[in-house]
Amino acid sequence: MGHVDVRPAPPAEDLPAPPPRTPPKWRPWLWVTLSGALGVLVGAATFAVGGYVKLSGNVKHEAVTQKDLGGEARPQKISKALNVLIVGSDQRNGANARYGKFPGERTDTIIVAHISPNRDGAVLISFPRDSLVRLPACPARGNLPGQRPHVGMINESFNSGGIACTWKTIEGLTDIHIDHFVKVDFTGFKAMVNALGGVQVCLPQAVHDKKALLDLPAGKQILKGEQALGYVRARYSLGDGSDIGRIQRQQMFLASMAKKAMSGETLTNPTTLFGFLDAVTKSITTDPDLTIGVMKDLATSAQGLTAGQIRFVTTPWRYSITSPGRVEWVQPQAQRLFRMVAADQIAKNVKSGEQKIPKSQIHILVRNGSGQQGLGTQVAAELEQRGYHIVKVEQAPKPYAKTVVAYSENGESRASRLFRELKKSRSRLVRTAATQTLVLGIGADWQGMKPPRTLDDVEGFDATQDSCTAS
Repeated sequence: MGHVDVRPAPPAEDLPAPPPRTPPKWRPWLWVTLSGALGVLVGAATFAVGGYVKLSGNVKHEAVTQKDLGGEARPQKISKALNVLIVGSDQRNGANARYGKFPGERTDTIIVAHISPNRDGAVLISFPRDSLVRLPACPARGNLPGQRPHVGMINESFNSGGIACTWKTIEGLTDIHIDHFVKVDFTGFKAMVNALGGVQVCLPQAVHDKKALLDLPAGKQILKGEQALGYVRARYSLGDGSDIGRIQRQQMFLASMAKKAMSGETLTNPTTLFGFLDAVTKSITTDPDLTIGVMKDLATSAQGLTAGQIRFVTTPWRYSITSPGRVEWVQPQAQRLFRMVAADQIAKNVKSGEQKIPKSQIHILVRNGSGQQGLGTQVAAELEQRGYHIVKVEQAPKPYAKTVVAYSENGESRASRLFRELKKSRSRLVRTAATQTLVLGIGADWQGMKPPRTLDDVEGFDATQDSCTAS
């Protein structure tokens, strides 16, 4: 995998503020995914609080026919696992208009939740919204224009043909048979967070973002309502300003949210639990076959499912060389991942418990002291492609002769993991009390990173791990 510089190269001095860009969009990965992954909780908890009729009445339905999905051309179902397509609906009317107006309905969140036949494990596979892929033909539907076959961003199918076209697109790209869909409304996120009493996050540095209405100190804290929404929407004020960095942060928030939703604190409190489920069901649309009753049956068969058995992975990707700002799927790794999901072989191949700290929880500040302009952003891009979380990219105050990985007292295992991926040259590990995150200081001896391995197993993490376990 070659280096692809997708961001402006930093100057010799401190980095200036980023130039004006299109206002960032929120991608409701967090509870969109949660509603699918925790669908197994809905039924049992609903009956426990006696709210079946109310919650069932909250859920909206939209029909998708076999003809919409391509009829006999659809992938065959080759296992008894359940695969649910989850999308986030960003419709800017009514209560949503305050976040910026545009016509129609969009999605920047596309996920497949794979639930094992024995209901003892779940894997959530995310698809980067900037993925360039082959899109299928879809007919016009209601006010949607439909689309012709072409190469475009993966979320175009939803914008052009709605959920039916998105369903057809994902099945065609992955050869995974999808059983149901869940579409989640934009604004329900705040209600879910508030129903749980807020969600804990750990910030490596203070955040001040006027666009996201966010003003937060560094450290551990509970976010509610607008603060939580601002945290997951913010882009340029956190990390390296990339969309992939924001996605990683959202996954960490989701993990924290899932952990709280599945905790005894929530499950043993009928008022909190019902409020949470009421917020979920008010915000989702499903196919007519995915009813509260079906969710109840799923819950009954999955009573032993724990947060540690819900795992998150991202389709293997890299930045596009031909289309800056877009990503392409890495082959054959992506297709191998999809084959494992279709055949229900994914759970035993996802690395989670074996490696205590997944790459997405390893926070790295990249400091370019090599003397090569733009090398810092190139290295940060490759680290992101490998799953690491980039906190910031900056220019070193003076040149470095040697490459250094600096870490704090409790960061040795994370530093060692990063260090093993570097072509050694004269690079070294340095313990210091001056940093709370890993610092990769790129020196004049930089020789790059070792070639990535093939997909012998899939890098992932489970819902017991969040931004605070990474701190």
